[in-house]
Amino acid sequence: MDKNQLGIQAMKNGDLEKAAQHFTEAINEDPSNPVLYVNFGNLLASINEFDKAENFFSKALELDPKSATALYGTGNVHYENGKFEKAAQAFTAAMKEGLEEADAYFMTGMSLVQLNKEKLALPYFMRAVEMNEGDTDARFQYGLCLASQGQIKQAAIEFQKVAEMDPDHADAFYNLGVAYSFEEKGQEAYDMFSKAVSIQPDHVLALNGKKLMEEALKGSN
Repeated sequence: MDKNQLGIQAMKNGDLEKAAQHFTEAINEDPSNPVLYVNFGNLLASINEFDKAENFFSKALELDPKSATALYGTGNVHYENGKFEKAAQAFTAAMKEGLEEADAYFMTGMSLVQLNKEKLALPYFMRAVEMNEGDTDARFQYGLCLASQGQIKQAAIEFQKVAEMDPDHADAFYNLGVAYSFEEKGQEAYDMFSKAVSIQPDHVLALNGKKLMEEALKGSN
């Protein structure tokens, strides 16, 4: 097993110090290999050393400007540093270079949401869900984007699926309650808000929704 593989194995085992040692030795032996810099960058990013990680991703891109994994790593660094426009650009560049992974679509969507561009984020979340149907985070964000565009019925379907996959997802139940409120399904909305509160008793929005819906239901009787 070469030094790079030993480094990857050490990372998987949680021995980050040993991984750093292996990657350093691998780079010293083969300084023109961009993959080695990407791996070291990923290691640094995993311990929140984002600025140092960016230096390694930059070096990888100097050696191979089309390195999809280096572009993706750069996108993560930008995202963590709050540079969401740059993050979105890096993620889409990574996909353009062939990184066809659900996480790349998800992170592009997240970057766009941070920029209040939910309409642009929508197809990225949709693709992420298509590629990984069990990803509740992607499906929840997809539901939020649908709701932001007024597609309430479709959003409710996604929130329902999230709730089925993760019965402790208080936000899914809360947003399902909101969706039912828009559809004037008072009792269903109340039940969803109540479920959210039972999961997370300090869920302020769900508590407020439950109270408002309780008053509305009393008023209609």
